[in-house]
Amino acid sequence: MEAPSLIQRIYAAREILGIGEEATLAEIEARVKVLLKRWHPDRCPDDPEQCAQKTREILAATKTLRHYCAHYRYSFRVEEVEKHLSPAEWMEQRFGGKPYWASAKDDILDAQRRPHVTGKNRKKHPPSKL
Repeated sequence: MEAPSLIQRIYAAREILGIGEEATLAEIEARVKVLLKRWHPDRCPDDPEQCAQKTREILAATKTLRHYCAHYRYSFRVEEVEKHLSPAEWMEQRFGGKPYWASAKDDILDAQRRPHVTGKNRKKHPPSKL
């Protein structure tokens, strides 16, 4: 019988751990922690042998995914890194921190409307008449 391919081993590991097609290493570790807490033989009152077998499966699946992640070739190309920007970083990169609807005219008007005034220099405005 032929040994399972890498894809088959990874798919089986994902099934055992109950993770999707994409996951961070932190998400994998968190899932493993939850499963081991549930299935560890010292904490499983039902069938100790079944719990021990399930724990061995979880640990083997974890080892498979860790090995894959450790030998995965990461891309640091600009195009790849840009795919993982947060929405705020994406906006900052595209528009320089200003909303795309802002214009140079808005910058001038904002500067005129909001002069820098603090403490005793602050003018008091009379109440508006309705």
